[in-house]
Amino acid sequence: MTHNGFRFEGKTALITGGSSGMGLATARRLIDEGARVVVTGRDRTRLDAAVASLGAAAHGVAGDGGDLADVDALIAEVRARFGHLDVLFANAGIGSFQPVAEVTEDLFARVVDSNLKAAFFTIQRALPILREHGAIVVNASFGLHRGVPGSALYAASKAAVHNLTRSLAAELAPRRIRVNSVSPGYIDTPAFRAELSAAARAGAAGSTPAGRVGTADDVAAAVAFLASSDAAYVNGHDLRVDGGLTAVDTGALL
Repeated sequence: MTHNGFRFEGKTALITGGSSGMGLATARRLIDEGARVVVTGRDRTRLDAAVASLGAAAHGVAGDGGDLADVDALIAEVRARFGHLDVLFANAGIGSFQPVAEVTEDLFARVVDSNLKAAFFTIQRALPILREHGAIVVNASFGLHRGVPGSALYAASKAAVHNLTRSLAAELAPRRIRVNSVSPGYIDTPAFRAELSAAARAGAAGSTPAGRVGTADDVAAAVAFLASSDAAYVNGHDLRVDGGLTAVDTGALL
């Protein structure tokens, strides 16, 4: 892993959905660069294991981002323990892929609660303790840049958080708080491996101009950049971390 030293020395970060995958990799990256990190997760056992792997600079708070009582308890604990935040990575969310005809009201509510409501209210509740010159990064998806069959509900929820990012960038500019998003492509995480067969994973790699599926560390590096002073003049931007998937057509004829 390469990085730019200790860009987060003395800073406190909150990462939702930090028990595995991109959230855990980002927690590790920020700690490696000097941060104290609070990570959240719904599964207490998995969260405890993640925190143990991160070491003394990590603190875990179990809870569901779609439950406002849990969000309020999370922010209260961060305030009591650290007093403030400098970085918030609103990462928690779920994938859900099915034909639009199969989307039920219950499924719609679960996806929107996990992918939009959790991000919105975690950011809202964190704002009173987020310091000037702080940074918010929201995890969106390449799906908001490209139509994919069977992804209508999921992509719509991610497009919503993308627009949330831009609106908040404008609203929070007077406080010198930057808000950006990342749009990962195919990323090798436990969820990716659980949802796709080996053949489908190979197909994902083959369809990506980079010739491979991305890693959680690829996303962590992008989040660390956007959250750091290196991106001090980057605001309201969506950074695609997708190996060229949504921008490059390797099959086009000249």
